[in-house]
Amino acid sequence: MTTDPVQLLIEAGAIPSSPFGPNSRYHGVPLGHHVSDAGDPGTAYVLRRFIPQRRDIAVVAEHIVESGERPELLAARTLGDAELYWRLADANAVTDPFALTDTLGQRVAIPLPPGM
Repeated sequence: MTTDPVQLLIEAGAIPSSPFGPNSRYHGVPLGHHVSDAGDPGTAYVLRRFIPQRRDIAVVAEHIVESGERPELLAARTLGDAELYWRLADANAVTDPFALTDTLGQRVAIPLPPGM
């Protein structure tokens, strides 16, 4: 049995185990917490999210960047949800989503939409 106050609150349902929605890149990533020397419950934080390897991401199409495109607009058009821009970033192995659309004519891999 744990005596960790934050874990007890999570288990009691007072703190959601994942405060992030299903479209968030952090959905399902466990929470950690920092306990101060004073013993108070501390500060919750998100543990490390490991980006999947490109070889493990199913790519279904390729898109050529045109003028005025932005990552979230591309995600809305290709994946059906602007909040899924991070899936495009993961599939193209970039940490800055704007790197996807900064260069006209750049090829962007489009991953399989969620749920397929």
